[in-house]
Amino acid sequence: MEMIEHALRENSLVMAFAFVGIIMWLSVHLSRYLTFGRVHGSAIAIVIGLILAYWGGMETGGSKGLADLKIFSGIGLMGGAMMRDFAIVATAFEVHVDEAKKAGLIGVLSLFLGTVIPFVVGASVAWSMGYTDAVSMTTIGAGAVTYIVGPVTGAAIGAGSDLMALSIATGLIKAIMVMVFTPALARFMKLDSPRSAMVFGGLAGTVSGVSAGLAATDRRLVPYGALVATFHTGLGCLMGPSVLFLATKALVG
Repeated sequence: MEMIEHALRENSLVMAFAFVGIIMWLSVHLSRYLTFGRVHGSAIAIVIGLILAYWGGMETGGSKGLADLKIFSGIGLMGGAMMRDFAIVATAFEVHVDEAKKAGLIGVLSLFLGTVIPFVVGASVAWSMGYTDAVSMTTIGAGAVTYIVGPVTGAAIGAGSDLMALSIATGLIKAIMVMVFTPALARFMKLDSPRSAMVFGGLAGTVSGVSAGLAATDRRLVPYGALVATFHTGLGCLMGPSVLFLATKALVG
């Protein structure tokens, strides 16, 4: 056991990838057999990650969650800014411009509305809960766009780890709500064509939520909704630390 523990400590990044892989494998199975696909595996994985981070912080009294345990120290590097930004850029490279053009002007408009409206709602809720400074409101509001945009924006404007955790939780709640309520409201929203799926993907904004929600509604619509929703990460990461932060700062000082 000592030999295995030593090997894991010496290869901490490899250990981190293996550990996250196990979490994802477990989450996908929980999604498939426990929720019958209604809650996406990525959302379950994030919940498990937040629980483990909380437990790690309580166990060690540190500030890096599970990464404060030596055997899991590689998670700190894997979840750091370098890997995060690499993943965002890699995701953007998978978008085909010719396919994106099919969404048309209404797709672009829904994309901007789906970025700004959740931000305003998230920032307003943050203000009502006592987070009245521009950095806090912007970070939590950005989390309402997606759970990736929140921490990226927070890191850029100097938010603390507690605010970033709140932004991730905000985005996670939004993703789960989209997953659960999309099938129930599909007829009301007239989600019955690729065009309507693109508009929905732009307004909802969370790729995992849109993908799971449309999969439970009509699997043929998933690529169209996810196509537009994919742009939210890039657009949110651009607007969050710049336009949205400056607008919030102008309003609250």
